[in-house]
Amino acid sequence: MSKKPTKDSVTTATIEEQTAAFLKAGGSVEYVVKGTSGQIPPAGAKPVPTKKS
Repeated sequence: MSKKPTKDSVTTATIEEQTAAFLKAGGSVEYVVKGTSGQIPPAGAKPVPTKKS
């Protein structure tokens, strides 16, 4: 009988280890206020609204 490959589970310990490694390597965590997007808006001209007739 062959075994089905098991899916790796992410544990709290794994996440904490990865976070510690990220911070140790010089990474930083930025606080984003609730309700605010963490995405940076695209640069460039905004579209011009069309006139309704």
